[in-house]
Amino acid sequence: MTITQVEALEAMLQHHRTLVGDVGDRITALAEAVDSGIAYEPAVAELITYLAEEVIPHAVAEELSIYRTAATRANLARTVNEMIAEHRVLTAAVESLANARSAPAALTQAKQIGAFFTTHVVKENEQLLPALLEDDDVDLVQLLEQMHHLTAPPSGPPPEDAAITDAEAVVLSLLLEAATELANAGHGDRACKLVASAWAALRSSRPALAVKTTASLHRLARTLASEPIALRSRVRDAATAPFRELDVRHLAPAQRHETIFAEYHALAPGSGYVLVNDHDPKPLRYQFEAEHPGEFTWDAIESGPEVWRVNIARPFPDSADSAEGGGHVGANVQELDVRVLPHGQRHEVIFSTYDHLIPGDGFVIVNDHDPTPLRYQFEAQHAGEFTWDYLESGPKMWRVRVGRAPVSNSA
Repeated sequence: MTITQVEALEAMLQHHRTLVGDVGDRITALAEAVDSGIAYEPAVAELITYLAEEVIPHAVAEELSIYRTAATRANLARTVNEMIAEHRVLTAAVESLANARSAPAALTQAKQIGAFFTTHVVKENEQLLPALLEDDDVDLVQLLEQMHHLTAPPSGPPPEDAAITDAEAVVLSLLLEAATELANAGHGDRACKLVASAWAALRSSRPALAVKTTASLHRLARTLASEPIALRSRVRDAATAPFRELDVRHLAPAQRHETIFAEYHALAPGSGYVLVNDHDPKPLRYQFEAEHPGEFTWDAIESGPEVWRVNIARPFPDSADSAEGGGHVGANVQELDVRVLPHGQRHEVIFSTYDHLIPGDGFVIVNDHDPTPLRYQFEAQHAGEFTWDYLESGPKMWRVRVGRAPVSNSA
């Protein structure tokens, strides 16, 4: 049966109401568990599962259908970019929910997700979809069919690409089950390493599946009876080196891991930083081992119960270690390549890196587009306090040195 444009719009709105309602119901269930003092973890797992299996796939399908069409309309392009960025924030927020270390923290994060998702849906319902309905060149019925095709479970022989995608989800489920059995058999460290490797492989290509691996990794890490085997330090005097501190406690949970990894990517050999966190960053360590095996050092300085401090460094290559003598830590300007980050997180990571500069220091931003909007933001927040120098200006890569201006000695 053929439906009208208005009926297609109503079907989209109804699905949004269902998603918002289902998310709200799961948050309510979590709140009731917390208020009753019963185990809250099952309610968190149920919420994460729904977000990862229903909400995030829906968001991806929107980007491939509705958003792709809307982005070709000049009056909607900015709104589309904002909403895509919000999808990235939502995905990171789900990962942060998996990282929650207590019932109050989990409930707070869940409520923030609920409020954020509701606001996002309202924007789409009131700004994007009505504008598409009024556009005579847009076929909402066809877009609705595309959404159904992208989110519906496969029936019959799937196309080759879809089979590969489905196989990834199935294999991940089997891997997580195997990791749980491995941990139950007393091999928690091996289980964590296995799940972290899966996270590294899925982090960019399948963010929804990566969320599942993060949740599993944090659950498995809590079962460890001992710390992972210590890494051999190849940074001179790593435990006492005067590395600056990277305090992520003030950051939103969704921004912490990306900031930590971005800071690491910007390190020169022989340099590092002291991570300051409000919970044991053990899952983060497994993720480092999965992405950067043999390329980092990890030295615990303080281990709770309220503050954890870890010295994370990029060691000198073995071949150059003895030749460089004392070496000058940070002699070269460090590069911060934000192309590896989701668009919705790039500016936050850049500003976090700038905030940790001392006067006279700087770093080079590597980006895939001209960061002119970022410069306006710097001028709004740090007028007269920063320097901005283009080193490379496209067409495929932009490199800009951003520095914190030296303190004037004039009186």
